[in-house]
Amino acid sequence: MRVKLVDPSAFTPPYDRALARALAAAGARVELITSEFLYGPVPEAEGYEVSETFYRRTARRGLDARGRLPLKLAEHLPDMLRLRGLLDGDVTHYQWLTMPALDHLLIPGRGPKVMTAHYVASPEPKWWELTTAQRTFGSMDAVIAHSENGARRLQELIGLQADRIRVIPHGAFDYLTRLPDEAPLPIELEGAEGPVILFFGLMRPYKGIDTLLEAFSGVEGAELWVVGNPRMELADLIERSRGLPGRVRWLPRFIEDREIPAIMRAADVLTLPYRDIEQSGVLYTGLAFGKAMVLSDVGGFGEVARRHDAARLVPPEDPAALATVLSELTTNEATRRDLEERATAAAAGPYSWSDIARSTMRLYREVGA
Repeated sequence: MRVKLVDPSAFTPPYDRALARALAAAGARVELITSEFLYGPVPEAEGYEVSETFYRRTARRGLDARGRLPLKLAEHLPDMLRLRGLLDGDVTHYQWLTMPALDHLLIPGRGPKVMTAHYVASPEPKWWELTTAQRTFGSMDAVIAHSENGARRLQELIGLQADRIRVIPHGAFDYLTRLPDEAPLPIELEGAEGPVILFFGLMRPYKGIDTLLEAFSGVEGAELWVVGNPRMELADLIERSRGLPGRVRWLPRFIEDREIPAIMRAADVLTLPYRDIEQSGVLYTGLAFGKAMVLSDVGGFGEVARRHDAARLVPPEDPAALATVLSELTTNEATRRDLEERATAAAAGPYSWSDIARSTMRLYREVGA
């Protein structure tokens, strides 16, 4: 079976490439059609092809080039039209569309089409957001949700028929646990004094760093690390953290894959205090490393905790509840070890890429019948 995976703007290279690798291992001939990821190295292609056909002139100019966004917009339409000539496989699987309001009109009508709903819609979507989602997902032969929550929202919010939805989980990013060139722990994080609570990943307002800082003020004897690429203003939060009784270390920059293992292994608890999300690659990195995790009960997070006991849940925007669970896990090693074992088991079982590839290949055969 020939599979074309499409992610024009390279929104999720780790997911795209993990899925491509798993599908190739399951016997598919896979081509990932995307653009160059400019923030850092990405996983090497293993058993599949990569075609970086989108936004080539923009990529050559680099991240800091003036007029980068207008140039990318100028390239978008011809690149989408060129895509039509590249989709000669048995099934096309879209991960993202850069401009879905326009792109759903440009997608070729021929051949089976599948899309992964990495994000369905915001909590209180505007009418135009719903209209775009309905037209985009409605143009597909099947839509993959990563959780039952996502599947339910596709039905109730978007109006997609149940028989066009398949729930296939997000996979644990286990490739990070066996990198050949792991980097040492960044010098900014050396010499932890006490258990480490880790916030990791892109820093955005909806991820609840402010809630985490308030919660951390009630946690004794631990350190908090806030690590990742900032996509928001941090000055006020950093200033606020200086007045907390425990030590807060900030590492606000893009973290390459080779740096992730040392950071994950040094952390005692990984927390995702998000206000809104469907799924997160950080969660599935935590599973791969067998971390004790505390998650907001939003989106599909609850299913990881309730079905597999692989994490602890707290209500979103509840610093008191978050502080209670963080305090328990940083002081009770036995409870922490139990969570670590369950996370490891979940990563090797329902969230393994081999299982995900089998389910995805079965869906491809169904839509191609």
